[in-house]
Amino acid sequence: MAPVFSKIGIIGGGVSGLAAAKQLAHHNPLVFEASDYIGGVWRHCSYSSTKLQSLRCDYDTSFPSYTEILEYLTSYANHFDVLKFVRFNSKVVEIRFVGDMEATDLTGKLGDYPTILSGHPVWEVAVQTNHSDTIEWYAFEFLVVCIGKYEDVPKIPEFPRSKGPEIFQGKVLHTIDYCKLQKEETSQLLKGKKVAVIGFKKSAIDLALECAEENQGLLHWTVPHYWIWGLPFYMFYSTRSSQFLHEKPNQSFLRTLLCLLLSPMRRGASKFIESYLLWKLPLQKYGLKPDHPFEEDYASCQMAIMPENFFSEADKGKILFKRASNWWFSKEGIEFDDDTKLEADVVLKAILPEPFRTLLEYPSGIMPLYRGTIHPLVPNMAFVGYLGSVSNLHTSELRSIWLARLVDEKFKLPSVEKMIEQTTKEMAVTKKTTRFYKRHCISTFSINHSDEICEEMGWNSWRKKNWISEAFSPYGSQDYL
Repeated sequence: MAPVFSKIGIIGGGVSGLAAAKQLAHHNPLVFEASDYIGGVWRHCSYSSTKLQSLRCDYDTSFPSYTEILEYLTSYANHFDVLKFVRFNSKVVEIRFVGDMEATDLTGKLGDYPTILSGHPVWEVAVQTNHSDTIEWYAFEFLVVCIGKYEDVPKIPEFPRSKGPEIFQGKVLHTIDYCKLQKEETSQLLKGKKVAVIGFKKSAIDLALECAEENQGLLHWTVPHYWIWGLPFYMFYSTRSSQFLHEKPNQSFLRTLLCLLLSPMRRGASKFIESYLLWKLPLQKYGLKPDHPFEEDYASCQMAIMPENFFSEADKGKILFKRASNWWFSKEGIEFDDDTKLEADVVLKAILPEPFRTLLEYPSGIMPLYRGTIHPLVPNMAFVGYLGSVSNLHTSELRSIWLARLVDEKFKLPSVEKMIEQTTKEMAVTKKTTRFYKRHCISTFSINHSDEICEEMGWNSWRKKNWISEAFSPYGSQDYL
């Protein structure tokens, strides 16, 4: 039986998948969502204290909860009538390339990126529907992958022999698996137990609070070593960066001058934020003050807003902290590299074929994407939602707009060679900004990236009404409507 042929396929019904479906709606895309709901990680990997780290101006409430975000996404999908494109309970299990491999020269002379809509299939996708054994095949001219860097696949670290979870006598859960439990199941899992939360990012902080509130006085551990904060400085902290723009002679003198002036302001803002956090939060009291500056966390998208009541639970002795570089399992719990031990009952902790899969396995862990969307050497495929920023909803929407205009031939991509050169330069600049260079994050350079996207689409990148606002007022998603 021949595959069902369509112009555009989208994998994933989360934030990025919905944004891509909205912008590409005139092509009647097929959206494959493995679950029976939209929302992605906001639906299957959120805790009671999980909130969006964005300002009131973009939403009805400041720092909306995950339930409010799900309501927003549902309203978004209904308003723009994109649910008609979504095929729920449709899990993509295989992708294969059926385009012209001779025209896709990955080692020889680099030319132009292939035509987006060529009129013939380039990718075939195998879909498993409703958890059945039946596999249906679909063929597409263009494929948009929107499963993101938080896809539903736990990333488990490797342990030395006889030091892995298999020797632990309690229960080990990844946060992804924990999120799938019902409220009653989580209560039964945690109540009366000593819980170790291993991790230091937003999920670990939210989970530590949830465990503390559930256990009514038992001790919990987490391992944070980056800046945690409580106010939306980021809207003022992201500025046009001279590190990219000063190398572009076609940029206006005024903009270049503004960039050079604002760069020292950003460094000053970083020091101010650090001082404020040390005054506002008991970071030194609990040994949570990092050894590196705030700017490095911001540049690597590691900052996190604290959930309510977090430190009040710590003050009660319900959350304890342990900083360690390495750890492993023992029969009774966790052992650390400083020879300390922790007893615990519960420890919570790519689909492309070759040769394209190898192209995405960059040594730094960053997927080298032009405009955070197109891999120059992967034909007729886009990736939305893999780029970290201070406002991922806005980032996905703007790049989906860019992608739709590209598909509609409103502008033309540079040569493959120039795209590779651009992404390599961006990664080099980002690497200089932070030692925590492990994923593609544009927080410090978000306005600069948006400027370049606007210019490539033929839009005016100056989104404010006057140059004073351009220089000193914060940028948000409302500026790109």
